[in-house]
Amino acid sequence: MRNKPVVAVPADRRMIESHYFHIAGEKYLRALLDGAGVLPLIVPALAEAVDLADVLARCDGVLLTGSPSNIDPAHYDGEPARENTLQDTARDALTLPLATLALAESVPLFAICRGFQELNVALGGTLHQHVHEVPGMQNHKEDPEEPLDVQYGPSHAVNLVPGGFLAHLAGEERVMVNSLHGQGARELAHGVTVEAIADDGLVEAYTVDDAGAFALAVQWHPEWRMQENPFSERLFGAFGKACRDRAEQRKV
Repeated sequence: MRNKPVVAVPADRRMIESHYFHIAGEKYLRALLDGAGVLPLIVPALAEAVDLADVLARCDGVLLTGSPSNIDPAHYDGEPARENTLQDTARDALTLPLATLALAESVPLFAICRGFQELNVALGGTLHQHVHEVPGMQNHKEDPEEPLDVQYGPSHAVNLVPGGFLAHLAGEERVMVNSLHGQGARELAHGVTVEAIADDGLVEAYTVDDAGAFALAVQWHPEWRMQENPFSERLFGAFGKACRDRAEQRKV
């Protein structure tokens, strides 16, 4: 008998030396295991061969992770990406339809960083490709020359919408988060509710209206040293509970 709910984690497709690998960051897998209490299942970014309905029939949740790559701007009618921009069209082909199907099937969905952007695009939103170049916006990128502890350390505050899901979870209306993204929401998709906003006005979190289950996207990285941050622990705990609830429903 299965003891833990299973959560689908779409893989990045990455060339390592002369071969393609389908990979997921260990920090996300550990946060799912330790914080959500679920078993992660890495789904290969082979959209033409993966039956998404079959994946969701076997899983109790979906986690869309962050990634060094960006979404192909063609998916939201954006300007062509600049030269040398890392993209992962194989992941796009998997995650965009998977996100919409998960929502339609009321499968719990947690989207982080690139996942935040994927979900927004899947629902019809658009992106700033270079947030720091937008007048009035801060630089939300990390300094790659700094140690990881500094890159993933607290960077700026976000304002949690009073009465919202995140404000209730945090027990306060302003929290510090890390910030490691060059892109962000330009036009937010219809049918979502803003949960957190940076001081420069950039949307940092939203929930999906009428999703039927947990459906949250955050632009920061709560998976990083999750157990050292009570708010991050609550985020993954809430996602894990939603996955366990679905697992119980599937037994009936």
